Amino acid sequence: MAYPSDPEISRDGRLIAYTLTRVDMKGNKYENTIVLDDLVTGARKFIDNASMARLSPSGKKLAFVRQVADGKTAELWVAFTDTTSARRLAEFKEVISLEWNQDDRRLLLAGTKRNDDEDYFYHDGIPYRFDKVGFTDSAKVVLSVHDSESGAKLEEIARDFILIPYWQIATWHGDGILLNAPRSENPYERIDILLYKNGKTETIFSDCAYNAIDSDGKRILLHGKEHAKTHTEHRYLHILEGGSVKPVTEQLVYDNLLGKLGEAGRVYFVSAREGRQTLEVVEPNGNPRILVSHDSWVTSFDVSLDGKVVLTMEKPEEPAEVYVFDGELKQYTNYNAEVLKRLSPSKANHFQYESFDGKKLDGWFIKPARMPEGNAKSPVVLMVHGGPKGMYGYNFNMTAQILAGRGYTIVYTNPRGSDGYDEEFASAVLLKTGLEDFKDIMSGLDSALARNHDADPKLIGITGISYGGYMTNWAITQSDRFRAAISENGISYWFTSYAFSDIGLWFDRELIGHEPLKDDNFRTLSPLFHAEKVNTPLLLIHSLEDYRCPLDQSLMFYNVLKDLGKEAYLLVFKKGAHGHSREGLPRHRAKRYKAIIEFFNQKLVEQSAGFKLITERSGPVQSH
Repeated sequence: MAYPSDPEISRDGRLIAYTLTRVDMKGNKYENTIVLDDLVTGARKFIDNASMARLSPSGKKLAFVRQVADGKTAELWVAFTDTTSARRLAEFKEVISLEWNQDDRRLLLAGTKRNDDEDYFYHDGIPYRFDKVGFTDSAKVVLSVHDSESGAKLEEIARDFILIPYWQIATWHGDGILLNAPRSENPYERIDILLYKNGKTETIFSDCAYNAIDSDGKRILLHGKEHAKTHTEHRYLHILEGGSVKPVTEQLVYDNLLGKLGEAGRVYFVSAREGRQTLEVVEPNGNPRILVSHDSWVTSFDVSLDGKVVLTMEKPEEPAEVYVFDGELKQYTNYNAEVLKRLSPSKANHFQYESFDGKKLDGWFIKPARMPEGNAKSPVVLMVHGGPKGMYGYNFNMTAQILAGRGYTIVYTNPRGSDGYDEEFASAVLLKTGLEDFKDIMSGLDSALARNHDADPKLIGITGISYGGYMTNWAITQSDRFRAAISENGISYWFTSYAFSDIGLWFDRELIGHEPLKDDNFRTLSPLFHAEKVNTPLLLIHSLEDYRCPLDQSLMFYNVLKDLGKEAYLLVFKKGAHGHSREGLPRHRAKRYKAIIEFFNQKLVEQSAGFKLITERSGPVQSH
């Protein structure tokens, strides 16, 4: 498949640019190409080995990042949009973000500098590592300003604060630079917002839960809250102007995922709404309006000064494509049409159900594309999302589609704790994870089975990643209904997660208990201490470089289960961070799909004893 992402639109609404990622299975790598389109003439240009496309305010220039062949450094380039003639400006070890100033000339680039000793990492603070980033090695965030005309580096600013993955570090504010400086005590909820200008630094907010994400030189768009007590709280948009903060979306209930300042005082944003990710706008008079609310997920967007929006959007039966909204939504690309003809994705069917306490919840099921050979009814796979503040719904789920294509009925739900509803719903699992949320999931399974008479209630598997991996581990200690389980990058012991995970020192304390050394929750809510109850064959999949739910979580559970004489198998990928299912190398991801298919096939379809992992080199081998 081909995956468009990170769209940009010129201020006059004429040009769009985005990164198109394709898979090279032979080379076991991803190839990035920037696509530059003229919406008026239809002309299309390509820039190979390039990503992070950024159109200048005039639309005459395009900045981008190009990876050097050794994979260890990246280069900053600038091209003219009319010819795509490009020049290299500088080389860096790491580029995190890139942004044009309003003057159409200066570029703000964010990266990091580390100790880089060949023999050791050194730390004197926490956190000492982050998933996907690795050991921080006393890293410093480094901002640099570059002149796109002369190619000169105009300024370099080093700041001694930690780098958080997926976190906006800095943005222009007129001729100043706004910096989001997270505190190590809890970097997602304790942040200092600083303004750097003319060699001086001013504190805009101290110890807040805001993140400055956009500015037009006068207004600053803030994402978050002034203060937050837990990670489950929703993040809303606010405007800082003239020294006062004005709420923009707080009254709208739903969690905001993205936001941008638009034309004439408008604010555009994406919300998580009951299984959807919608594109919305708040008008200058404060009135909200939903622009795109299909059964879909808007995953990224940009807006022009005439109110035109370019966005990427995915649906249950279609991975992300580029769309343009200009009063009405139009699909602009269709990269995966031919692949989807062969895959023939199945429809996601929504249903509502009541849990044990009468709470109404959302669930979905996907019917099998065909029945497994020799089976009168289809086996069932129950899927659990990550988080717990994750969300299922109207997005493209490759694992679900592959299994449905091979004859499985797929069931997934949004139990309490999920995103997409109000804050109270998201916080309902705090200090009781695995209890009511587990009952919600099981009630959803029962409701889905009642609606699918062709599904076999005696042949049920369960799987999930991260919190979904935890819930898989937990489920088989609480129920014997499952004939097979696949836990990916999950938790088995909350205390070691608190002590070892990159976010454990704050995330696990909020979720499980405030005093890990004393709180019984860290033991009673851990699957490891209920291992003797497991009667379900379990495949544990983990990635070696996962620092979010570290490898020890699966290793401990596997060892204890084996010691108890239980049926367990361990598959450890040598590379890949916590998100290895989405971001692992192509062959890694293909082998993961293959292992999932084989395990469920042998346990639910063939109902085989043991498990043999089929390898490409040596054929069937007994898994560990």
